[in-house]
Amino acid sequence: MSESCNSRHFSWLMKSCLPNPSDAKSLVPIHHANPPANVTPISSLPDDLLLECLSRVPSSSIPSLTAVCRRWSRLLLSPYFLHLRRRLGLLRHSLFALSAVDSGLFAAVLQVQSETPSWRVSLAVCADGGQGSLSHSRAAAIGPRVYVVSRNAVLRYDSWMGTVALRSPMIFPRKKFAIAVVSGKIYVAGGGGGSEVTAAVEEYDPERNRWEVVTHAARKRYGCIGAAVDGVFYVIGGLKIGNETSRGTAAHVYASSMDLFDVRSRQWLRSRSVPGGGCVVAACAAVGHVYVLSSHAVELSFWRFDARRGGGGGFGEWTRLKSPPLPAQVRLDGTVRFSCVGVEDKVAVVQVVGCIDDLLRRSGRSERGLRESLVLLYNTVDGEWRRAADLPEMITRAACACVEC
Repeated sequence: MSESCNSRHFSWLMKSCLPNPSDAKSLVPIHHANPPANVTPISSLPDDLLLECLSRVPSSSIPSLTAVCRRWSRLLLSPYFLHLRRRLGLLRHSLFALSAVDSGLFAAVLQVQSETPSWRVSLAVCADGGQGSLSHSRAAAIGPRVYVVSRNAVLRYDSWMGTVALRSPMIFPRKKFAIAVVSGKIYVAGGGGGSEVTAAVEEYDPERNRWEVVTHAARKRYGCIGAAVDGVFYVIGGLKIGNETSRGTAAHVYASSMDLFDVRSRQWLRSRSVPGGGCVVAACAAVGHVYVLSSHAVELSFWRFDARRGGGGGFGEWTRLKSPPLPAQVRLDGTVRFSCVGVEDKVAVVQVVGCIDDLLRRSGRSERGLRESLVLLYNTVDGEWRRAADLPEMITRAACACVEC
């Protein structure tokens, strides 16, 4: 084979890749210009400007951005990033439900403002192996992160990343307690173990991962429910466990009342009672009000408490609302429990059957049409109820909260 190159031996395709000597444009050299000296890479921006840029990315891109470097991960997990996305209107409030299984945590998210809302389910595994101790847990959300608080463990689930981390447990192990979020911190009150009910009210700081006792309640409640509006932590319902003679009367009073703790002043306000008595089985906060679901053995009543302290004059007023339309096969007994969650201008009532086989046996009804968990949405604007998509079958004994994601 000849060592010299002869253009006649090249195919037409190879010739087309060679410059044409008669074409002046083909002889112009290609210069790879360096970027202008005044172009600044994004990594050299100060934290505030970098946060402004990162806060505008889609939610689906956040997990990959945290893997860029430690600095980006720190900024994306900071409260300033959450504040910027909230200010830009990029966060959507959603109903969140979480349940623990041996393999991890099943998390489900429902966009209640969607025209055709449906649940989005994911499975997250706790690297620290703490999901097995979440019996009698309560859930509280701060932005996109849900804190699942149980008697001996606290898990933080990040709805953006889909990750689970073990956090510091409460100082006083307790179950069936009240929980709420005020100004980015979690407050718990009431509950306990066995016959011991604690009066300590604890505050959890997520940034420091630390619990501390901030006050003691005048009344010890077991099985109570929490809500928060306008800087006030409401400890609602529950029972009094004690040795006094009038135990039955005291238990009834506790079951239909609520104590008010002003977080800023660290003072307890005057207690309030739900009209009509009954036993409070669920409560939540939404659009400046506390919504209470009360059981009267054979029926439910639904109430609204005006919790706005801005000088409007309506603070402390109660209004009875339309009761939730439960299916006929649901009985109000120990096998059924309820959870209320405020999601923007909606109140979601989640009904969970604790033991569906036992309920069917008592009612004598067939299983057709009976779901273990159903979701009802109350529109605070028009005062109407509608049924939303039932909880997925793998979500059992769910802890519910409102999450921003």
